[in-house]
Amino acid sequence: MKTARVDWRYRAAVASRTLAAALGGYALAAASTAALALALSQAQPRVEAVVWATLLSWPVYAAGAGWAFWARSAWSAWAGVGLPAVALGLAAMAPRWLGAWQ
Repeated sequence: MKTARVDWRYRAAVASRTLAAALGGYALAAASTAALALALSQAQPRVEAVVWATLLSWPVYAAGAGWAFWARSAWSAWAGVGLPAVALGLAAMAPRWLGAWQ
């Protein structure tokens, strides 16, 4: 039986998707935790808001990692986890930059 030869582009794409799943998923989960904790702290004590935000970040991480392998290309995998992570990170930092949160 003849084995299929895998070229370097395929290996690089899989490595890039793996990094997008691990690092991008982590960044997405961290940014969503920060933004959600700030949003939830308006309605409940800070400790509970942080606990709930952390619990809800696990499905976000799983969705980000899943997206990295579901996307059509490695570029869209990075964009799919990177852009929402940046947007949520900016949303989490906006109150501090605007001076509303001390």
